[in-house]
Amino acid sequence: MNTVLEVSGLNIGFRQDGRDITAVRGVSFSVAKGETVALVGESGSGKSVTALSTVGLLPESATVTGSVRYLGREMVGASQADLRRVRGNDISFIFQEPMTSLNPLHTIERQLAESLGLHQGLGGAAARARSLELLNKVGIRDAESRLSAYPHQLSGGQRQRVMIAMALANGPELLVADEPTTALDVTIQAQILALLADLKRSESLSLLFITHDLGIVRRIADRVCVMQGGEIVEQGPTAEIFANPQHPYTQKLLAAEPKGRPDPVAETAPVVVETDKLRVWFPIQAGFLRKTVGHVKAVNEATLSVRAGETLGIVGESGSGKTTLALAILRLIESTGRISVLGHDIDGLTGTALRSHRRDMQIVFQDPFGSLSPRMTAAEIVAEGLGVHGLEPGRNRAEMVAEIMAEVGLDPAMAARYPHEFSGGQRQRIAIARAMILRPKLVVLDEPTSALDMTVQVQIVDLLRDLQRKWGLAYIFISHDLRVVRALAHKVLVMKEGNVVETGIGAQIFEAPQTDYTRALMAAAFGTGTAQ
Repeated sequence: MNTVLEVSGLNIGFRQDGRDITAVRGVSFSVAKGETVALVGESGSGKSVTALSTVGLLPESATVTGSVRYLGREMVGASQADLRRVRGNDISFIFQEPMTSLNPLHTIERQLAESLGLHQGLGGAAARARSLELLNKVGIRDAESRLSAYPHQLSGGQRQRVMIAMALANGPELLVADEPTTALDVTIQAQILALLADLKRSESLSLLFITHDLGIVRRIADRVCVMQGGEIVEQGPTAEIFANPQHPYTQKLLAAEPKGRPDPVAETAPVVVETDKLRVWFPIQAGFLRKTVGHVKAVNEATLSVRAGETLGIVGESGSGKTTLALAILRLIESTGRISVLGHDIDGLTGTALRSHRRDMQIVFQDPFGSLSPRMTAAEIVAEGLGVHGLEPGRNRAEMVAEIMAEVGLDPAMAARYPHEFSGGQRQRIAIARAMILRPKLVVLDEPTSALDMTVQVQIVDLLRDLQRKWGLAYIFISHDLRVVRALAHKVLVMKEGNVVETGIGAQIFEAPQTDYTRALMAAAFGTGTAQ
């Protein structure tokens, strides 16, 4: 096979705060014509930096040595004119988060036409025809009407398909996909992976796929390069690496999957939260007088209960109503129907009467960096709730913060640091500590592991198990990662378009799903109609 990309002895360094930092050291690998090579490793291992160096997309502060050859042409040290000819034409990128990669102020047609005009000189009707062809190729339904849409009017999966269309616009030889499915639901993720595989065959593409998810690698990659600390520690055919990993780090990555099952719940455990026919309908208003002409049925009559020490997993695609249901239970959005927490009906409470129950209900969000104030230290963030709900009698704030930080696996000596000084896993531990310091009875966990590396995911799952075991916590765990849900949840509630389509004991849902929708979720997550 012809070699499309050959990287030899690549070294990348940065000058930061007066210090020289080495990000990539001695990296060598190649991508052949029609081949998929996966760069695998945890955050900070150098995967994305390596990929960006192939077409000179690193900042000016970067120092690059070694060799990167595209079809025999040297890219390291190439002129900007040469690099521009390769970027987007011969080597195209698909990035992780399409919402930040697409311009929110421009229509899809304008963004596609911009690339076609820049690289191919197409405009007007020719650019529109090519844009339609590309959208149809990547599976966008009703493509003509989508041309006039803005990114916020598309779903996450549709936005990612648009990004793929833009990457294909100029007929590249090599497609670099940097975590292109991380932010997507399991069913959408499976569709995008299948699309990439189809396009690779039909367009004769080579694919450099960057990910921390080894489950994806097993499905799509011909060869794997495992990166740790800026170096490739192991590489080889995918089947060989998975069957017989040689390096301890590779072995660690392959073992990093949430395992085990939740502890049994005592029969005498009290009910912490229950709902009856909970409904969240958002009014659709029109006309000068803003008359209500209909409703968006975000949650439609959800009935559930969670006991002390029990985890209810809520699963479903984006837009199915998972987070809306949880926010309604916490009384953070308006709803109708009964909500009971610790035997008290809170659905009709407001103001001070409701605030007295808030200490018992806490939430941990998906993105720890976005949910932590960058201007507050870890100690201030963790202790924030104490200012609202009051200290425990006889305790001081610093003592309580140090105790809960140690409990979630953080060194109390780090309390004076700011969020940017912590890793992603450490930031999520801070978010968990902020919730747990109030000793709640119910904790809502909204995708708490989806932004984390696989090894860190396992650590957070183990931590949540330990805290639940110690304090008898009731969890509502929202996730599209069914492997994590299987490891944590006693019961599972499946949502689709605001409706509860299936609910029951976790093991039964995973082994014998009753609805086609649940079976589709299982097939996307596990490659079968059930969780084997």
